[in-house]
Amino acid sequence: MITAYATDPRFALHTLEMHPEHAGRLQAVDTALAATGLAQRVEMLPPREATREELLAAHTHDHVDRLAATQGRPAGMLDLDTYVTPRSYEVARLAAGAALAVTGAVLSGAATNGLAAVRPPGHHATPSRAMGFCLLNNVAIAARYAQRQHGLARVAIVDIDVHHGNGTQAIFYDDPTVLYVSTHQSPLYPGTGSLSETGAGPGAGTTINIPLPPGVGDRGFGAAIDEVVVSTVRRFEPELLLISAGFDAHWADPLAQLALSLDGYDAAMRRLVNLAGEVCRGRVVVVLEGGYHLRALAAGWSNTVRALLGDGERDDPLGPAASAQEPDIDPLIERIRKLHNLP
Repeated sequence: MITAYATDPRFALHTLEMHPEHAGRLQAVDTALAATGLAQRVEMLPPREATREELLAAHTHDHVDRLAATQGRPAGMLDLDTYVTPRSYEVARLAAGAALAVTGAVLSGAATNGLAAVRPPGHHATPSRAMGFCLLNNVAIAARYAQRQHGLARVAIVDIDVHHGNGTQAIFYDDPTVLYVSTHQSPLYPGTGSLSETGAGPGAGTTINIPLPPGVGDRGFGAAIDEVVVSTVRRFEPELLLISAGFDAHWADPLAQLALSLDGYDAAMRRLVNLAGEVCRGRVVVVLEGGYHLRALAAGWSNTVRALLGDGERDDPLGPAASAQEPDIDPLIERIRKLHNLP
């Protein structure tokens, strides 16, 4: 079994002092993989910059032009949350290209599965707008690449970032060929991802949102994965599973209020990896999104690498949340199951 892995030191060229989405995030990940020996067990792939045509599969011409116009210009803010540096457009294209490199390796048979450790993250980037720390939607670009370059008829995207991936949802909202399933805290930025958002037109029913109240931890999150995500993906029968993996649902993360432990994250990720083995010959690609507590991010990503390698070991240096009491989300899960006619 070969696990492909793409990252690049040039991602550090997109960084802003005191911003939560900074170069230290991937530096923490790289340090952890080197210390554990995991970096030597994956097949490192050199990423390339995604082409304009590949970007336009998920974004408008105007959006790409606006980002391209920032190249070489002084650093600044696109909105209250999202910044650019003189090299950000180049770096964002490289992040998308890293996701494409891993996806291509998996779909060509050169790798069994793979991961793209990238930044800036992508799942808030809509067809026409950068937002929420995100410039280009890496997972959406990879999904379109899988369809257009490799002929896949159905792709599933499971988003386990604590924030709803409004951009990914918007890109595929009326598309029946891409399933989008999101677990996220609600209420929380960006304010989307309600139960009623289920897709439109021919895509009706292929958007499934699981809005979790603050305080949900390992038990509730595991139930959401087992009782909603697994059933939905099985029914869709995708040929590829893409995972938008944010580690900001961890109890120590400063930007949200869910209460997962690293053990809980690991259990969920291994369930998704096993699911890919059931429905799409193990073809799963994990793309990094959020995660702003560096120890939780580094350990969570390392555990994810182990899961794709088939290694049973996991590491949880932070332990469980201080309070084991969680809100009861069984009624929520039942509502979702009824809404989407799940068995």
